[in-house]
Amino acid sequence: MAMLDGELTTLAFCWRLERRDGICLGFTTHDRDLAVDGLVYRAAPGMLPSAVTSSDGFEAGGLDVSGALASDSITERDLADGRWDGAAVVLFLTDWREPGGERLFLAQGELGDVAVKANGFEAELRGAASALERPAVEQTSPSCRAALGDERCRVDLAPLTRTTHVVAIAGEAAVEVAEARPGLDLYASGRVRWLSGANSGLESGILASAGPVLTLLDPPPRDPAPGDRVEITQGCDKLFATCRGRFANAENFRGEPHLPGMDLLTRYPGAA
Repeated sequence: MAMLDGELTTLAFCWRLERRDGICLGFTTHDRDLAVDGLVYRAAPGMLPSAVTSSDGFEAGGLDVSGALASDSITERDLADGRWDGAAVVLFLTDWREPGGERLFLAQGELGDVAVKANGFEAELRGAASALERPAVEQTSPSCRAALGDERCRVDLAPLTRTTHVVAIAGEAAVEVAEARPGLDLYASGRVRWLSGANSGLESGILASAGPVLTLLDPPPRDPAPGDRVEITQGCDKLFATCRGRFANAENFRGEPHLPGMDLLTRYPGAA
């Protein structure tokens, strides 16, 4: 590459970070802001990667990301709330004299868990090779291994999703919403997506439900308030009876409910 052949170094690291809620930020190690493809990469002292390594093998490599906290971009509060967990990251080198020209892409992936340390943060960048660490073959299970509504389950989530608002706080980890489908635990294992208020952009899992009262898996990072708009989605307990009876989706059930378990080895004639 021509930009690597110069006698003087005119290179700058650039980071592009896109959160799961769609917010996209750019940072650069250069001492001035750079504009690349319409995104302004802000000069961010202290935003540096660890050594970047690559190979032609299949081992799963990792990259550590560290940076300084800034009140108007990456805040300690946002990190603590988990807003940056799973953010998509692209790291590349560019010539700061022509930032929109030649670029050398170094790594891309998503951020793992982010930790706050000494007025800064650290996170691991999980690249595409990290998928090789996952099991290649699924283990059998009586419960479904698909997620409700994914490409294997194929249940349409649109009829199971409703936009409403909080009308009351029912406990430390429970809220009452204005509209919800009546029934017991229809929203258990579902989710609440916060559309406004202090938790806007975050999601909370649902442990149990009784009509419009939703008990969350954990208290939301910030205190919710009446009037907060939310999107609620029903859940599934991953049992075959539920898949067949409630969703009429038995043909897509991803489990083995009739496969004998380990208790078969302890059975003997006459046992109940």
